[in-house]
Amino acid sequence: MAAKPKLYYFKGRGRMESIRWLLAAAGVEFEEEFLETREQYEKMQKDGHLLFGQVPLVEIDGMMLTQTRAILSYLAAKYNLYGKDLKERVRIDMYADGTQDLMMMIAVAPFKTPKEKEESYDLILSRAKTRYFPVFEKILKDHGEAFLVGNQLSWADIQLLEAILMVEELSAPVLSDFPLLQVGCCWAWTPHSGRWSWSKACSNNRLEAELRT
Repeated sequence: MAAKPKLYYFKGRGRMESIRWLLAAAGVEFEEEFLETREQYEKMQKDGHLLFGQVPLVEIDGMMLTQTRAILSYLAAKYNLYGKDLKERVRIDMYADGTQDLMMMIAVAPFKTPKEKEESYDLILSRAKTRYFPVFEKILKDHGEAFLVGNQLSWADIQLLEAILMVEELSAPVLSDFPLLQVGCCWAWTPHSGRWSWSKACSNNRLEAELRT
């Protein structure tokens, strides 16, 4: 039996969170080791595991992988979340990179001064409602499927949901003008199996929302 992927990161969301989401959506169990002391971090550097001196680090398939984008690409390909051909893959990359831009705005905001933080949150909500969410709403409408690319779940869907939930933490009704994105958030976490699932009803609800627009 193959060993579970092992994730090394500080105790918090950060850059590891998207990796956790992707593994959870794929139904893959994983282990985590939180870096809580300088000694842990220095040992990983000394052992040569941190290629560029930084985490996240994922141990999987006999490899020690660093760099978030590379890790996500590998996991998406490994667990069939990266499209069926190059054309689908490049669209998945475009959509994932777009949501990442929005997510990074949110990630750095807490480290600013109170005044700058408030301004950043206002800008994030504005950008989400005028730049990012309208794009994905249109993609879903034009595509006519329950997913952003092709007819099955991909990394792009997973990262979009993560981005939406991050923005909703700032303003719960942010999706009020985006009916297809609203019904897109129909994930169900099943505690006993530790899996994310996409319900059939979600696809039907999205179709109904499209017909109403």
